[in-house]
Amino acid sequence: MNSSRIAIIGLGYVGLPLAVEFAKKYETLGFDINQGRIDDLTNGNDRTLEITSDELKKTSMKFTSKTDELKNCNVFIVTVPTPIDEHKRPDLTPLMKASETVGKILKINDIVIYESTVYPGCTEEDCVPILEKHSGLKFNKDFFCGYSPERINPGDKEKTVSKIMKVTSGSTPEIAEKINALYASIITAGTFKASSIKVAEAAKVIENTQRDINIAFINELSLIFNKLDLDTKEVLEAAGTKWNFLKFSPGLVGGHCIGVDPYYLTYKAEALGYHPQVILAGRRINDGMGAYVANQVVKLMIKKCHQIKDAKVLVLGLTFKENCPDIRNTRVVDIVAELNEFGCKVDLYDPWANSAEVKHEYNLSMNSADCLKQIDDYSAVILAVAHNQFKEVDFSSIEKSKTVFYDLKGLFPKELSDGRL
Repeated sequence: MNSSRIAIIGLGYVGLPLAVEFAKKYETLGFDINQGRIDDLTNGNDRTLEITSDELKKTSMKFTSKTDELKNCNVFIVTVPTPIDEHKRPDLTPLMKASETVGKILKINDIVIYESTVYPGCTEEDCVPILEKHSGLKFNKDFFCGYSPERINPGDKEKTVSKIMKVTSGSTPEIAEKINALYASIITAGTFKASSIKVAEAAKVIENTQRDINIAFINELSLIFNKLDLDTKEVLEAAGTKWNFLKFSPGLVGGHCIGVDPYYLTYKAEALGYHPQVILAGRRINDGMGAYVANQVVKLMIKKCHQIKDAKVLVLGLTFKENCPDIRNTRVVDIVAELNEFGCKVDLYDPWANSAEVKHEYNLSMNSADCLKQIDDYSAVILAVAHNQFKEVDFSSIEKSKTVFYDLKGLFPKELSDGRL
């Protein structure tokens, strides 16, 4: 595969780390339709914080937003987002547009590999026809495809792209071997060659669906234990002493994977006439946790004799996970929305989130770190995301008779807070 000239289509949390890794061994071109993103990367700045400035400056990879510059490449790896719409249905718009872009410059014997999360069958049934239409070429005769699901864990500096085993697949046995060899050349953790593209697609979508269901179970336990006046964390610690007890924690389930991928599988299942029950039940529980937290906080505020309308509430953390700037599909916004419904005045602070992105995506304004110096001015403080910076805050100084402190993730000893999941 030394003759491979690789183009990575989409330079977000998935595409950029992959591109940097491939560029260590192959001629690699990073493509993104966002010229601002290209300018930032060219200047050594990655707003996702997945790649350092030094790594960007050292890489031999070039960045472009010009489709014509892709013509010299012969392997195209598509790593664009696959979100859901407001009705929780798959939004394949970025994937379809990326397929059009690649189709227009596709040549004989080129290979197109998809990494974006999709439902089983999407690559061959939805993407390939677009490639054929715009290239005028015939699938598995003139060009070939593969699917290798992304396994990026945003914010994780230990399990980086090369250290996570990669599933690969190809549209013919020969192409499957080539694609597997290509990834094996950069993935030190090894590769697993699936028997077909469809198997690889299904494997990806159930990885996060399984995790979603497990978290939903723990979230439901949290709802039950709260009514029993039991601390969920203590119960889980006790149960976790058994060797085969799976260790999950209650919490908000957001992000671009766990909170989205199950809907791709349920969409396909319903299209085939089967209505999933367990998967959708888990989604309903997890999607309702933000509103549940807000309601618990309001009840605690009432117990401390606060007037709810116009009460000041501070929410700490907005990103979908700790120590990461990724705000995609964060469910902290559900807490904010529910508190707004109660008439509360909500302030929001997150040292990792980009204020402009937050404003653009959710129309929410961010506060500065100064709010941490005025905690006693709030009727309630909700620690929503377990950023390292928040571990250094002295929440013990909160006047317990006055201010509600809700430690959603159980970051501090339970005696310090008024409630947690």
